[in-house]
Amino acid sequence: MEQSVLEQAVRGVAGDRAAQVRAGEDDVAVLVLEVGGLDRQARDALEQAVREAALEAGAREVRVAMTAEKRARVIIAVGSGKGGVGKSTLAANLAVAMARLGRKVGLVDADIYGPSQPRLMATEGRRPEAEGQKLIPVPSPFGVPMLSMGHLIKAGQAVAWRGPMLGKALEQLIDAHWGDAELLVVDLPPGTGDVQLTMLSKYKPVGAVIVSTPQDLALMDAARAIGLFEQGQVPIIGIVENMAGYICPHCGEASDPFGMGGAETTAMAMGLPFLGRVPFDLAIRRESDAGHPPAAGDGAPAEAFISIARAVLAWLDTPR
Repeated sequence: MEQSVLEQAVRGVAGDRAAQVRAGEDDVAVLVLEVGGLDRQARDALEQAVREAALEAGAREVRVAMTAEKRARVIIAVGSGKGGVGKSTLAANLAVAMARLGRKVGLVDADIYGPSQPRLMATEGRRPEAEGQKLIPVPSPFGVPMLSMGHLIKAGQAVAWRGPMLGKALEQLIDAHWGDAELLVVDLPPGTGDVQLTMLSKYKPVGAVIVSTPQDLALMDAARAIGLFEQGQVPIIGIVENMAGYICPHCGEASDPFGMGGAETTAMAMGLPFLGRVPFDLAIRRESDAGHPPAAGDGAPAEAFISIARAVLAWLDTPR
């Protein structure tokens, strides 16, 4: 077995993933494959292909080792000062919109007590597989792999955990086999509790997106969430104003049941970017409840989320 023949055969099927190809004694081929970003099925297929190629090149025995370069992922935290402002809907649609814009994105539902992402992303009833000690994210129909406590417990089951168990649950969700995902969007619980503190101390998001409705009370709570991230030295990517403006589907009249412009005014007062607003649209509620994020479709709601995703990506891509 000649080294050049073996190399040509193996690299013909593995390309740059053939990190090392060596024709050893007694016609034993020793191959090292770099398999970072490949799922288990793809790794098995690649291993089988290089074994067959090496045997055809004259190898009597083929020994294959696989390595994976540790990928540094960018974590984006999506937070709010209080519940009920549409944070989870924004997180799901932000992830879907960034995937539509060509990024490799994963979604973590870190709202341990009230996981809603399985419903929003049409993955209810799915359970993740495991490889070794790590979970394999559940694929969604929208090109965004995801993990949620909702995938690990029975529907409707209450979670009554304290700090250490919450931290362990968050670790299990984030330290999973995310494959080639470059970005992880993490939907945090509302408020400033144990999960947020664990996230800040252990995983250090590159930045945070704050979601608020326009009324004063929600904005006061949002300011507290902003203060927590700033104390943890996590930059604020910007503020999103949700439920901003309602168009009556019958008469076409515009109204502002939650007010309008409050989040933008707050962003300006705090010297923070304003990422955009999402309208108070019944179609968003209907599609979200049905497990079809509006960002995956067309129309004004989709464009609102895609515009926000573009602003977030522009912030990420700007050197600091």
